[in-house]
Amino acid sequence: MPDLPRAYRRLWWATGIDSLGNGVFTAALPLLALTVSHDARDIALVSAATYLPWLLLSLLAGSIVDRVDRVTLLWRTQAFQALIVGMIAALVATGAISVPTLVLLAFALGACDVFYDNAAQTALPDLVPKDLLHQVNGRQQVAMTVGRQFLGPPLGSLFFALAWALPFAVDAASFVIAAVLLARLPKRRRVPSEDVNVLDGLRWLMSHRLLRALALLLGVNTFCGQLGNATLVLFVTDALHLGAGMFGVLLAGAALGSIAGGLVITRLVARLGELRALLVSLAVNAVVFVGVGFGPNVVTVGALLALSGFVTTVWNVVSVSVRQRKVPPALLGRVNGVYRLLGWGLMPLGTLAGGLLAHRFGLRVPYPVAGFVRGMALLVALPVLIPAMRGTIPR
Repeated sequence: MPDLPRAYRRLWWATGIDSLGNGVFTAALPLLALTVSHDARDIALVSAATYLPWLLLSLLAGSIVDRVDRVTLLWRTQAFQALIVGMIAALVATGAISVPTLVLLAFALGACDVFYDNAAQTALPDLVPKDLLHQVNGRQQVAMTVGRQFLGPPLGSLFFALAWALPFAVDAASFVIAAVLLARLPKRRRVPSEDVNVLDGLRWLMSHRLLRALALLLGVNTFCGQLGNATLVLFVTDALHLGAGMFGVLLAGAALGSIAGGLVITRLVARLGELRALLVSLAVNAVVFVGVGFGPNVVTVGALLALSGFVTTVWNVVSVSVRQRKVPPALLGRVNGVYRLLGWGLMPLGTLAGGLLAHRFGLRVPYPVAGFVRGMALLVALPVLIPAMRGTIPR
């Protein structure tokens, strides 16, 4: 990355190392939960604990990110996560882990993720010129996808098979390395202000027609994504009659599509423009979800999931870059907090809806329903998106 600032390169390496550790942890956590309890309610409780902070803390995190030095918050959050995962490794090694302890520690890690992800996305515009935002956001997406979805989970399963405590020790080490890299980023001191209100980001966002539309679309699309994907493993094994191993292959294919999207996003936006890239990605994903529900075989479904990964990355990078350019720096943390509340807070609801649909109407139904809802949401948003992205209406 010789064309990018040295400070950003440090952030990129920290993101990649942190994401790899997160991928290892993501695979090892449910395996560890199974060693503690075979009660499905306990397993679900541990999983829910990792996502609950996005619903409870996103607005608060946005307010804090706008009050403090973001670089300091980044490395301290990583250091605290290293301590938490190190505690898990120690408890596992000594046989002292329990379901309540695991739920508590999973919630603490999820809370750190809320603060870290907001601060990282908010600090990025301070490190690079605005005309490079598409490029660096694409690189960030690639680093996260490779670590969290492609390399990390298989390594996590392998490490857990070797020793139950090993993947957690590896994750703790990744946090330490990332914290050291982040601590060397240039700091921008912010003067604390009594005027920083947790709801200011929500008020500003609701007054901005374009970003309000993108935020609502994000909520719908994330809800629909979980609605479709919640029962994907059952769809693969029961509806397509494939072995459980093919589930991992399909996930890897989706990750490869996402990586490809991150690599070509700069040229794609240069060729199509932000508006067309955004609209095409949203429209294609709606069609893809309908197609997955009717996919006759693993090749078709795998290709569609890879395409979904590609266009999802395009949507993410373009929408994040637009937000980073248009939101005032002093408000970016709080506006990002609202986005995270919508984007991650609705995931449990989408998962529940997908499970209910699959149980009542069949395993193929959630995907077409999700695709239809996505398509309708895009049509409703078009009268705002098109003139707003062209700059023909205010804000």
